[in-house]
Amino acid sequence: MAVKIRLQRHGSKKRPFYFIVVADGRAPRDGKFIQKIGTYNPLTVPATIELDRQKALEWLNKGAQPTDTVHRILSFKGVLYLKHLLRGVKLGLFDDATAMAKFQTWYAEHETQIASKNDAHKKAQAAKKVYVPVVKKVAEPVAEVVVEEAPAEVVAEEVVVVEEAPAVEAAADETPAAE
Repeated sequence: MAVKIRLQRHGSKKRPFYFIVVADGRAPRDGKFIQKIGTYNPLTVPATIELDRQKALEWLNKGAQPTDTVHRILSFKGVLYLKHLLRGVKLGLFDDATAMAKFQTWYAEHETQIASKNDAHKKAQAAKKVYVPVVKKVAEPVAEVVVEEAPAEVVAEEVVVVEEAPAVEAAADETPAAE
């Protein structure tokens, strides 16, 4: 019998809530299970995870295979690290007290990291709620720009007319002289 540690979905539509259960691999997702070892609520920020670390460790040592999501949850909660340390004890690399001391230091550091991330998230949410007034720049009236452009065109036309008149007279003077 292949035993899996997996999620069992509960909750209403679009509001998931999961039980972390140990079940036969052939059983349906929400069907019969052997033992409930925790809960997982992904809707809270951060996700809420309640897990019985000792039961999870016992089932892993018996050979239960976690699914991908449960593997990440067990890793996040330190169950897989604890299993790794206890394997080192079994191999004689260090004693049980050293393994537990290493786990406790890791767990304390992990908890401080989680607390700092939660504080950063709360500050970001508070910053989003701060009201920033929107100030729009008032456009200048368009009439002033049109008035300024009109005289410039008139001046340019006068200059062109003044230049054309002597050229026409000069051309008229040259024509009779050539005949």
